[in-house]
Amino acid sequence: MERKSISSSMIRSIGYDESTSTLEIEFNSGAVWHYHDFPLTSWYEFDGAESHGKFFHSSIKNNYRESQVG
Repeated sequence: MERKSISSSMIRSIGYDESTSTLEIEFNSGAVWHYHDFPLTSWYEFDGAESHGKFFHSSIKNNYRESQVG
């Protein structure tokens, strides 16, 4: 999955696979996580968020099935 770099104190890059509804986040620690069944509308909200870290904590973390992939 192709990710784009973002400016965030906790997240290095983000990507989305529309065919599988999977969000991919690479954290500054180097860990890469997938968030499954992530809606396209939420991707657009996350991508355009003023603070990706705040959006992650309020709307993503513990709200979707997740798996560490890297």
